[in-house]
Amino acid sequence: MSIFLGLDSSTQGLKAVLIDLEKGEITGGEAVNFGEELPEYRSPSGFLPDPDPLIRQADPRMWLAALDLLFRKLQEAGIRLDQVAGISGSGQQHGSVYLNARFPELLRNLDPARPLADQLAPVLSRKRSPIWMDRSTRAECDELEQRFGDRLQRDTGSPAIERFTGPQIRRFWKSEPEAYAQTAYVQLVSSFLASVLAGCVAPVDYGDGAGMNLLNLRTLDWDPEIAEFTAPDLLRKLPRAVPGATVVGGLAPYFTRYGFRAGTPVTAWTGDNPASLIGTGAGMPGTAVISLGTSDTFFGAMADYKTDPAGCGHVFGNPAGGFMSLICFTNGSLAREHVREECGVDWTFFDETSIELTPPGNHGKLMLPYFAPESTPLVLAPRVRCNFDPAAARPEEKIRCLLESQALSMALHAGWMGERFTRLRITGGASNSRALRRILADVFQTPVERLAIRDSAALGAALMAAHTVTAIPLAELAATFCAARDVTEPDRSRQELYEAARRHYAELEKEEQKRA
Repeated sequence: MSIFLGLDSSTQGLKAVLIDLEKGEITGGEAVNFGEELPEYRSPSGFLPDPDPLIRQADPRMWLAALDLLFRKLQEAGIRLDQVAGISGSGQQHGSVYLNARFPELLRNLDPARPLADQLAPVLSRKRSPIWMDRSTRAECDELEQRFGDRLQRDTGSPAIERFTGPQIRRFWKSEPEAYAQTAYVQLVSSFLASVLAGCVAPVDYGDGAGMNLLNLRTLDWDPEIAEFTAPDLLRKLPRAVPGATVVGGLAPYFTRYGFRAGTPVTAWTGDNPASLIGTGAGMPGTAVISLGTSDTFFGAMADYKTDPAGCGHVFGNPAGGFMSLICFTNGSLAREHVREECGVDWTFFDETSIELTPPGNHGKLMLPYFAPESTPLVLAPRVRCNFDPAAARPEEKIRCLLESQALSMALHAGWMGERFTRLRITGGASNSRALRRILADVFQTPVERLAIRDSAALGAALMAAHTVTAIPLAELAATFCAARDVTEPDRSRQELYEAARRHYAELEKEEQKRA
């Protein structure tokens, strides 16, 4: 059998991708939208509404209900799930699930006649799960930083971050000590769903575990000192940390109700970002990926472990082995949409015409496009600064200014990685922009490949399942399943122009940081 299933439990839904190694094709898939298809969980955007905008939590039963619904959809689509030879998945990073001591027992005795959500509800020691969007832990982050200082970032790959799981666990212990005391197992979204599939308490992989401020990336194990400070007896409650290519168990008999074979290998799940690294064919150093969405992310494999001196870039484990970095730029398509509307133009003008009407470098026009609070660099209050008078600029000049400034910011803040990227792969809605592809190629002086890939996290999970079960190298699988749609070659004559622009952008950014 050569069919492998990858799942991705994201903020707003659960997706499935099936690949066939013999055919070299993606052969099927389905999706569940939480808000539209599971309205009983009152989460139209994938999380429960809360009057406090810093609190973003979800009902973990919703993820279980989605698993049942997704598998039913696959079965009703006529997919022979008994032919699946391995299953893996990814979960939204940093989200956490809290379970009492009955968790292993209920996993072992799942009843195929009853829904997962009903059966596992009694083991939830915390009824709501904080997700990656939650920013309610500033006090806990300050406490971790004061206790461990620079060591926290040096050893865990990131400074204390509000959405990371360690600060979230600390807040739970402080605010609900009785519920924390009843918690026997702390799981991530990824390891929780892997546990349900395998019918046993599953470990967490290095990729997702690194997004907790708890995993020491030098030892690839939980840091006892940080864990004990975070919350009492936490070390005993955490799952084992393992490499990505690990079989965690066989598929539980419960899932035979959908046509699966009991005992089908379930491999370690990872986070959505590490899974996307694999699903975009960038598991080995030399290729970076830019995901152009509401926020833009820049990520790539790292040959050596190092951390960002500015504290903006995060280091996670790479499911392919070694490490990866991820840098988030909050003002991605959000800023592009804002400028387009301000200029009163359509997307054709924005994505194509603007670059034809303006010269490379745009006569030195630069913008700090912080229309919303920014992650890289950290900017807490929205503000936009230009080194020119925007009221006197034509629409095409404003557009090129934004796109060049975004590309220059990426190049500037990725420099600490010390990697020589021989190609950039771009994905997401804005990858269709011819202007942005051209500018990225020229700023980075690297070929830019547009990916013909949807659901890269689910695809990455399927590739990890195939690699783990068959031992086929990931590079070989990526060559088959991670094809690029087209390539934009850099204009070498523009190298000096954009190197100077990057220096000027860095100066503008430093000036603004001093003002703040």
